[in-house]
Formats: sequence, C-alpha cells, structure tokens
Amino acid sequence: MAQRTDIRAGVPGVGRVLVVIPTYNEADNVAAIVRRVRQAAPQVEILVADDNSPDGTGAVAEEMARVDGQVHVLHRDGKQGLGAAYLAGFAWARQRAYDAVVEMDADGSHAPEDLPALLRAARDADVVIGSRWTPGARVVNWPLRRLVLSRCGNLYARLALGVPVADATGGYRVYRSTVLDALELESVCSQGYSFQVELSRLAHRAGARIVEVPITFAERERGASKMSPLIVAEALWRITGWAVRDRRTAMRRGWRAVTVGQARWP
Repeated sequence: MAQRTDIRAGVPGVGRVLVVIPTYNEADNVAAIVRRVRQAAPQVEILVADDNSPDGTGAVAEEMARVDGQVHVLHRDGKQGLGAAYLAGFAWARQRAYDAVVEMDADGSHAPEDLPALLRAARDADVVIGSRWTPGARVVNWPLRRLVLSRCGNLYARLALGVPVADATGGYRVYRSTVLDALELESVCSQGYSFQVELSRLAHRAGARIVEVPITFAERERGASKMSPLIVAEALWRITGWAVRDRRTAMRRGWRAVTVGQARWP
C-alpha cells in the first residue's frame, strides 16, 4: 500500500499543488504515470479527470485512489475534450484551495521526472510552461511532419497573438491559482492545441509572469494519439480569430485615444 506523504506544507515556495491528468482510454498508461509522479514529486496530489473511458481507466484510477490518499478521481459524464477536462480540474482545485495546478498528459509524453524543475520555476513565476522549443529541450520519436507542424504552429501563434513564448501549444504547465482566478475561464471553450494557446494568450493579457523550462518530450509508446486534423484546424481557426479581434480592439482604442486628444486640443 502506498504511504501518504505529509503534504500539509506543500511544495516549498509554491504551496499545495494538484496535478490534473485528463484521461480517456488510458488504462494502459494511467497507473504508470501516477506512480512516476508520486516518485518524482512526493508532496503533490493528483487528480485523474476521466471522461467515462470505456476501457476501464476510471476503475484503475479508483483503485489507486483507494490505496493512496494523495490520488483523487473526477468522473465526468463522457468524452468532452481536453480543454473541458482541464477546466473541470481547475474548478476542483480552486474549490479546495490548492495554491497551484499542474497540467500533465496521461500518455507519458510529459515526463514526471521534469516536474520538480517546473515547480522550482513556479516559485518566481505565475505560469510555467514545460517547453519543447527552448534551449536544452528534447523531442523524442516524433516524425518530421509533427515537428514541422508544432514549430510552424507555435511560430504562427507567437506572431499572430504577440504572446512571447516559444511553446504556446505545450500542455505541460504549472498555473498559480491566483492567475487562474484572474483569467476569464468561463469564456474558454477551445480544445486541444487551441486550449493551450488560449490560456497562454489570456495569461499574457492579464500580465502574468510566464516562464519556460526545457523538457524532454517523448511520443507515447502505448495507446492511440488524440491528435487529429480537426484539432489542428480548430487551432488555426481560433488563433486567426483571436488575432483579428485583438487588432480590432487595439485599433478602436487607438481611435478613441486620438479622438479624445483632438477634443481636448486647445
């Protein structure tokens, strides 16, 4: 039986931390990833947010929670997407007064062994992104088309939205709860890559201090990838829409400033 760590003090410099791991048909992976998180960062707690996986992922998670008090399970009605799962996890954490929330994939592509470095960075940051595209990062076993897609997608997001991060689509993150409280999460409806980009945009617009930490990102070894052309298309469509909206807002503010200035001119 797993032993519960004394977590009252939380992670030094950060506080109580909840790692949210969304799952859908991850029965082959979830136990291993939870075990690695518990070994890498014993002070954190884990919430498995399962979308009623037909392969029994929820039952596997429940058994882990039964023997380990630092593991929790959130059962959701059905497959509603990555963004919705994270928003549910954020709400669960905020209701229970956690100081920070971590996003982590269940498939092993986000190495739990990198989590301590992200948490150390969170001592002096509002948002920490485990980045695939900063010096020192490694991407393992990705085909060339995925490398090109990710590089080009992040470049487009950075140029279109003015968000100064190299990996706006990266899904391995730490959010301070104070930042989540400041964001308009009720307005977020995007999924997949676009969900991560949208939260990057909102955090930047809110004045959050965003730090990137290099990670080792590896393609999943078991199970089926959730990536699809639809997810890519949604990201492109939404990023373009946000960029157009931001430019219109900036132009309106600029015209108002000019008009007010002219009105006050002696």
